[in-house]
Amino acid sequence: MYVPGQRWISTAEPELGLGTVLRVEGRGVQVLFAKSGVLRPYAVDSAPLVRAEFRAGQRVAGKGIAFLVERIEEREGLLVYRGEGRELHEGQLDDEQSVSQADDRLIGGRTDPVHHFELRLEGLKRRADARRSPSWGLGAARIGLVPHQLRVAGIAASRRPPRVLLADEVGLGKTIEAGMIIARQIATGRASRVLVLLPDTLVYQWFVELLRRFNLSFAIYDEERCEAVEQSDGSHNPFEDEQLVIADFSFLEHNAKRAAQLLDARWDLLVVDEAHHLAWTPEAASPRYTLVEQLAAVTPGTILLTATPEQLGRSGHFARLRLLDPQRYHDLPSYLGEAEQFQALSRIADTLLAHAPLDAAQAESLRQAFEGDAALQACLADPAKPEHSRELLSALIDRHGTGRSMFRNRRAGIGGFPKRVPEWDLIDAERLDDAVRQALLAEFHADIQQPTPALELDYANDPRMDTLVALLERHPHDKFLLICRSQAKVLALEEALRTRTGAGIARFHEGLGIVQRDRNAAYFAQADGARLLICSEIGSEGRNFQFAHRLVLWDLPLDPDLLEQRIGRLDRIGQKHDIHIHIIAAAGSAQHVLARWYDEGIDAFRTSPADGRELLRRFGETLARLADEHARGSDQRDQELDVLLAETRASHEQMAELIRAGRDHLLELAASRDLHADELSQAFRREDDDPSRDAFQQRLLESFGIHADELGGKVWLLDPQYLSTDALPGFSEGPLSVTFEREVALAREDLPLLRLDHPIIQGALDLALSSERGNAAFMVDDALAPRSALLQAVYVLECVAERSLDVERFLPTQPIVATIDTKLAERPGFQPSEAALRKASERNIEVPRYRKFLAKLVPPMLEKAEAAAALRAQGSMAAAVNEARDAIDAELSRLRALRAVNPSISETEIAGVEQERADLLAVLPQARLRLDAVRFVVSPDFLALR
Repeated sequence: MYVPGQRWISTAEPELGLGTVLRVEGRGVQVLFAKSGVLRPYAVDSAPLVRAEFRAGQRVAGKGIAFLVERIEEREGLLVYRGEGRELHEGQLDDEQSVSQADDRLIGGRTDPVHHFELRLEGLKRRADARRSPSWGLGAARIGLVPHQLRVAGIAASRRPPRVLLADEVGLGKTIEAGMIIARQIATGRASRVLVLLPDTLVYQWFVELLRRFNLSFAIYDEERCEAVEQSDGSHNPFEDEQLVIADFSFLEHNAKRAAQLLDARWDLLVVDEAHHLAWTPEAASPRYTLVEQLAAVTPGTILLTATPEQLGRSGHFARLRLLDPQRYHDLPSYLGEAEQFQALSRIADTLLAHAPLDAAQAESLRQAFEGDAALQACLADPAKPEHSRELLSALIDRHGTGRSMFRNRRAGIGGFPKRVPEWDLIDAERLDDAVRQALLAEFHADIQQPTPALELDYANDPRMDTLVALLERHPHDKFLLICRSQAKVLALEEALRTRTGAGIARFHEGLGIVQRDRNAAYFAQADGARLLICSEIGSEGRNFQFAHRLVLWDLPLDPDLLEQRIGRLDRIGQKHDIHIHIIAAAGSAQHVLARWYDEGIDAFRTSPADGRELLRRFGETLARLADEHARGSDQRDQELDVLLAETRASHEQMAELIRAGRDHLLELAASRDLHADELSQAFRREDDDPSRDAFQQRLLESFGIHADELGGKVWLLDPQYLSTDALPGFSEGPLSVTFEREVALAREDLPLLRLDHPIIQGALDLALSSERGNAAFMVDDALAPRSALLQAVYVLECVAERSLDVERFLPTQPIVATIDTKLAERPGFQPSEAALRKASERNIEVPRYRKFLAKLVPPMLEKAEAAAALRAQGSMAAAVNEARDAIDAELSRLRALRAVNPSISETEIAGVEQERADLLAVLPQARLRLDAVRFVVSPDFLALR
């Protein structure tokens, strides 16, 4: 029974310290871990809690006193400890107490097999190493190790808090970058409540991306869900029901009640995609912009995503930046003036990067920019000299205005993309009868509407079907991805193809469950699987099908960004083949007009245009009208269409030149100079070189009765037939196929990538380390000297602090092993022999027979071990303090230097880092030791003496 005031320990998170029961209501209990500032609600029946009960002979502390417990009383469900003439109620205990009972188990003869002790110790070491790594929270993410994505995520995730605009060009992975930042913030404790706000068309894509790539289970909120929560409790804010929330703007921006609830719920991190739709002018702001502005003002972390270059609307770009830092970006005219200045400096940066001479105007600009800096002025005497140009370039980068708020990578700068090869499959207009023409026009009208209306579809006699079948037959060894507008089309195409081709077909649309979609995608990915995958628009979002290189466009979206998203399923970094884009259309149809606009107007089949949305805004209405008239056979159709295509092409060339001329090279270079630029890539490289990681994970799962069978192709089947606990996550639906290889996980999105931070492995490790299993062992080692006995005591050094400090990057919860012999001398570096470890399972030792001598020997040996461990713990704490001080001092030094020349570095940011430094240096020396496990090792003849 839980009683308010009782002290409990979380077996899943022992580093939180002692918790206090605050409230017991019905089947729930709330426990406050005051030292770490964490309040946890638990279900009474399944709470991972163990009562903090101390026994006689143990030391307790609280209220500034400490004593050895002599006796214990119970009063109204609460314990009272007495000793040395003093008493402490359990509610008065300090939040840091040692509660291990491993020594009791050893002395009592209740030991575990030696391999359980070895597994426990290895688990403690591996968890400490993993938790210290900058990639913690991302190891099990299904992401390719793309340098620019890792750089952006590493820099942004290190900000306190991250307030950034991700503005990479289309197809460079802004969603992946944002997902990495979210996952890292959650894993390090810097964020626990995350809100993702999106247009409704992107909700499903983000949900799948966060779940499948990052193992983050977000809850999708809409009006129906909010009403359901309120029906059960009308006074409850529905947005407080979940920690991780995805919501679309449609039910929020015009609903004052929901917007107020969203604000009241308070979030740690806000993420907004398609931020270019947040309309703002100095005179007015849209409801969507106002909502985000209010949220950003009270939310510590804010991430905005947009692919629109600033040259296509600088006032809109300013509007996004002022959401991140309204003090820095408070005046539009000032920002526009700065933007012009930085654009000019960016062109100078290109000259310096090439070590080329500066012209007179450029040299004068730099003299003015570096006025008062004698060293830089000296460099201007010979700016083409490599060392001088490097110094000048570094100074320019440091002074860049938006370099800390914004990240922008370009496809041309990244490289590694395949060539796009459009292949036209035009159907002769003479083959179309009137019924077919009307059906194609009706389909076009349905396609360009949002949402797509229901339409009766029958492709049995559609002339495009003959072209599709012929295409499959022409390339019998290639896989084809066909993307169309709706689920209804997917089903109609499958129905029509079933009797027309022997090629394997898989379908993928929003009407299928997640598991079935994964299975169908896996069938397509298999070498001997489906040759054709038919996707709906939404079903293809966020998926990687780069093992294929042929894309069939059965229809075309009116939005250029959607077309780019379709092509982007194949046109990705790492694609080894040219992308063949098959455009199937009937000559003279509305679809043909739209395809010509994409091809002749904006060159979208060969390039990735950055101005597609702007061109659609300018010409979309005329394009839709002309496509309709062209399909109906209007007399003026050809002439007007030619004019439209020419105007679109001219505008596209003009904007492309504007973007090229306005390219801010300084912005692209700024990220490379950040202290955290390469942390993530280096961390992943270190972890990928660990050959024993996967074997450990299999042994860990095996300890819970999960048997692993290799299926081939680096795929393993985890069979839970003999699973020993229901608390292990991930096996509710039976056997699970997984992989330990990143490349396999990228190709097979149905396969979890197992790493130490995957929920399955993390859950298994937490269960193993929070249980008694392996915390007491006894073994015989033939390699020991005669009549020898050793006690190996494993202490855990843990620092209890606010999770948002992320102290474990400097001092992770780590094991300290002290080995003591019967003469109470430390035996540093002792390891049992390999032969003894192999034979341990064969030796049947009745440990309870030796309780008397264990009771006599273990306590003094343990006391000596604790003293030895405490001495080493002091060294670890001192090293952690020095590491934290050096790392944060280096960061502060750079920030202060940048602050002197760059107004984008705010005093608030510096003050936040200073406060973090002070907090870390205060808590790190307060880390404490906790006995976790013990092992008694004896020579064979030692037992005979007892």
